[in-house]
Amino acid sequence: MEITVTKENFDEEVRNYKGTVLLDFWAGWCGPCMMLSPVISEIAEELDGKVKVGKVNVDEQPELAMAFRVESIPLVVVVKDGVIQKQSVGFVPKNSILEMLK
Repeated sequence: MEITVTKENFDEEVRNYKGTVLLDFWAGWCGPCMMLSPVISEIAEELDGKVKVGKVNVDEQPELAMAFRVESIPLVVVVKDGVIQKQSVGFVPKNSILEMLK
């Protein structure tokens, strides 16, 4: 299951979460973001209960985009126990995202 991450729920859903969170920073006008979206959904379904998957719309959440220093999208970020572990910019194949989660 994918969740929408906002500045209001960020602490609860990401910063204070004990476990792994995969964040997808995206925008509706971004072609590569739209290509990546079904891949993120597949991962969310396959890893349900193991990895929390969050979506951050950079147009609606500019504060989070600034906090993560988003300069280009899509941006995929792996956060473990509140600490950023890995990031990747641009379209990322599913296998690469799964490797990031290891």
